[in-house]
Amino acid sequence: MQLARFPRIRLAHLPTPLEPLDRLSAALGGPEIWIKRDDCTGLSTGGNKTRKLEFLMAEAVAQGADIVLTQGATQSNHARQTAAFAARLGIDCHILLENRTGSNDPNYNVNGNVFLDHLHGATMERCPGGIDMNAKLAEAAERCAAEGRKPYAIPGGGSNPTGALGYVDAAFELVRQADGIGLNIDHLIHATGSAGTQAGLVVGLKAVNAGIPLLGIGVRAERKTQEENVYRLALATADTLGQPNLVKREDVVADTSYVGPGYGLPTPGMIEAVEMFARLEGILLDPVYSGKGAAGLIDLVRKGRFKKNEKVVFLHTGGSAALFGYTAVFGEPASVAA
Repeated sequence: MQLARFPRIRLAHLPTPLEPLDRLSAALGGPEIWIKRDDCTGLSTGGNKTRKLEFLMAEAVAQGADIVLTQGATQSNHARQTAAFAARLGIDCHILLENRTGSNDPNYNVNGNVFLDHLHGATMERCPGGIDMNAKLAEAAERCAAEGRKPYAIPGGGSNPTGALGYVDAAFELVRQADGIGLNIDHLIHATGSAGTQAGLVVGLKAVNAGIPLLGIGVRAERKTQEENVYRLALATADTLGQPNLVKREDVVADTSYVGPGYGLPTPGMIEAVEMFARLEGILLDPVYSGKGAAGLIDLVRKGRFKKNEKVVFLHTGGSAALFGYTAVFGEPASVAA
C-alpha cells in the first residue's frame, strides 16, 4: 500500500510522541495507559487535522487553488488548523462557522479557536445551527468561482478519502513506534466525530494486520449513524488505496454513551477528564473531542472493561485552544496569595 503516490505537503511534526501515563494509570488502578500525542503535530497548537491537511492541501495546490474553504462548529479545531496551513502556503482561507451549540457566550464566540482563525488571516462567515453546512460550503465555493477565484472546498473535519489518508499513515506510524519499544497494544481509543480519523485508522490497522481493537468514543451522532459514517468512509478510503475488500463492518466500533446533551455541550465526565489529565499528567485536552473521548476511557476503566495487565493507548486528537472558549465551565481560578 503506497501512500507516496498521493500528493502530500509535509508540515506536521511527526512522529508524534507515544508516552506512558503513569500517574493516570495509578489513579485509576486499571490497565497501563499510554497516550499518542497528536496534539503535538505543530501548526497553531496542533491537532489531528494537520495530518489530514497534509494530503488535502497538497491536492488543493495540485489543482491550482488560490482559496480554500471549509466549515465547522464555532470552536472548530479543523477550521483553525486549515487557516494555519493556508497561511503557511500563502493561500486565502474562508471558514463557515455553525453555531451548533446555540451558545451566546461572548467568550465562546470570539475566543479560543475563533481568535486564532482571525489571527491566521482567515475570513469567517457565521451560520445558524441546524442548517445544511455542506450545501452552504458548496454555495460559498460557487460564489468564489463566479468571482474568478479557484476555490478548493474541504469538508468538515477534513473527512473524505483524501483526508483520511493522514490517519492511514498515523496507524502505520503508531505500529512502528510500538514495535520499536516493545509495546504490545491491547486497545486503541480516541474521540470520533466527522469520521475521518477513525476511518483512516481502521484502514491503516487492517492494512498492516495489526490486530489492535479500535474504539471510537462518539462526540455527536448516535451509535448506528456514527458507525455507518465511519464504515462508508473507511470503504471509500480503502478503495482509493486499491484495497476494496480490506475493511469489514465489524472492524468499526463506536461507543456514543458519552455525548451528553449534545455536540460541544459540557458533561461532568468531560470536565473530570480534562481536570485529571491536566493535574495528573500536565496534558491539556479539549472540551469537545478529546475531553469526551477521555471521559469514555476513564469510565470504561472504572467499569472493568480492560484487564489490569493490558496496555491501552489513548489517541489525543488535540484541540486545547477550545478550552479558552469554555472557561466558565471550569469555574473561577483559585486566588493567589500576595
